[in-house]
Amino acid sequence: MHLEELLLGAFVYLAAAVIAAPIAIRLGLGSVLGYLIAGIVIGPSVLGFIKGGEGVLHFAEFGVIMMLFLVGLELQPSKLWELRRSILGLGGLQVAGTAAAIGGAAYLFGVEWKTALVIGLCLALSSTAIVLQSMQERGLMKTSVGQSTFSVLLFQDISIIPMLALLPLLATQTQGTSESTSLIANLPAWAQTLSVFGAVAGIIFAGRYLMRPLFRMVAAAKIREIFVAFALLIVVGITLLMQLVGLSAALGTFLAGVVLAESEYRHELEQDLDPFKGLLLAVFFIAVGAGIDFNLLMNEPMKIIGLVFGFILIKLLVHFLIAKLFRIATPDASRFSFMLAQGGEFAFVLISFVTGLGLLGVADAGLLVAMVAISMALAPLLIIFEERLIQPLFVHGGELRDPDVIDETGAKVIIAGYGRFGMVVGRVLLANGYNVVVLEHDTEQIEVLRKFGFKLFYGDASRPDLLEAAGAREAEILIVAVDDRDKANEIVGVARQQFPNLRIFARASDRVHAYDLLDAGVKDVYRELFDASVQMGEDALVALGKHPYEAHRAALLFKAHDKEMLLKAAALRGDNAALVDMSRKGRAEISNVLAADRAGTPVNAESAWLAQDRPDQ
Repeated sequence: MHLEELLLGAFVYLAAAVIAAPIAIRLGLGSVLGYLIAGIVIGPSVLGFIKGGEGVLHFAEFGVIMMLFLVGLELQPSKLWELRRSILGLGGLQVAGTAAAIGGAAYLFGVEWKTALVIGLCLALSSTAIVLQSMQERGLMKTSVGQSTFSVLLFQDISIIPMLALLPLLATQTQGTSESTSLIANLPAWAQTLSVFGAVAGIIFAGRYLMRPLFRMVAAAKIREIFVAFALLIVVGITLLMQLVGLSAALGTFLAGVVLAESEYRHELEQDLDPFKGLLLAVFFIAVGAGIDFNLLMNEPMKIIGLVFGFILIKLLVHFLIAKLFRIATPDASRFSFMLAQGGEFAFVLISFVTGLGLLGVADAGLLVAMVAISMALAPLLIIFEERLIQPLFVHGGELRDPDVIDETGAKVIIAGYGRFGMVVGRVLLANGYNVVVLEHDTEQIEVLRKFGFKLFYGDASRPDLLEAAGAREAEILIVAVDDRDKANEIVGVARQQFPNLRIFARASDRVHAYDLLDAGVKDVYRELFDASVQMGEDALVALGKHPYEAHRAALLFKAHDKEMLLKAAALRGDNAALVDMSRKGRAEISNVLAADRAGTPVNAESAWLAQDRPDQ
């Protein structure tokens, strides 16, 4: 490839990424779908800016390799041991069950059993890149469904090792071995299997006993670009080594990442490699979109569409059944099923591998590649469909579980939402002898908290009948502590209309949400991070040498002034120029107030506590 062609190709890919991702995110589609659509648009089937994505796809797979290295860095062996039940149980059953279901369906349609088995294994895998990116964008990584989904993805990635090791035992012929770069391609099947496991053991040994001393030597030079170069050297070196022994490079780098997870250089590696990973993943998704064979789709549209939706439907059903078998709550089981419903990037590696072994014909391989690529393009849409159309059924009128019967009477306080925010409020009230009724719509959160002795009731607090059953007619206070701003606004609207006697204390996710609540008539608005931030500022003043009482008085004055500014800003929302002007004047004003207070205030406890009545926020 000439330099001009290389630069032009790089320009086209980078321009597509820069244009597509912001537009897709603004439309709520997620960056992955934006990259895939960009690849389709600039690919040979539409604008033809690039003639095909296959060559670039092989290069961009390096982004997936890097991603798994970084994922491995996040997984200390102790963490893997904690997730062993999910990884081995849930993940193992997912791969085996999905492969059996899809392979069995293919066999029933007349496919030879070895080919059916290969098809089942290829389509059982899901896209680690798409799912992890989607979960990160939605903040699901730390949730229980996120951990379950991640465990399955992790097992799928690890399962590539035995697949690549054992599939040669099924082969009756070997095609294209003369062109292979693998050093073990011409060995007997049993020798290839031993070589695979030997290579894995070698990576683990090198990672534990060789890499850390080398990192120590490189870090001692205190030249950051050399450290970055060495990190890239490790990833590239393992990639080349894995190709030489016919293994998945991504799995090799993943194992190296796990071995280095307890290294003192873990965070430095993450920071240095993350930009490379993000950019290469973008190119990977664009190349997948560009590589979709629309000629094949046009020639046999109904066949391919039917096959794609058929295997997606099988995966949805199998995943849902497995999730329920592991007692995952129905809303999470639905999200789990849709997250993993597509094909995966490792399927391309596996398809190429088994085609070389003669287990899959060239025509069948092309069909499978098209199916996987199309399913990956549909994956973000499926996730959005489930998120917007199916998840609401679990918290609105169509919820699958009936609300709990509320047997609590005489409570003065109702708390809607008992997560990290509402739980603290509830504990304060309970510790002071007040009886509360807690409403929570997350079934898993309820089950966990009930084990710790908390009394909660399942139900949607935006339903007037449920608030009535909770005692809203007799209660004095409703605390809205849910973490969904739209749901919080809905609960406030219902409570203000149906139960005007209730005084509402509402959690605001940020300043703009506080404006919404103030406009709705709520006077007691609490921004979720405001108190902790002011407290940290107060403690910082003390650490800098200010007397504790002076620091406390300054914090109270700041909170009172900020409340005043919040009320003024709520009246000016929409007028950006006025808001900017008021903000500037407000900063100068509070500085003057605190300076005057420092000049004329004696240092004693009484003056600090009586500086202002404790303001609402």
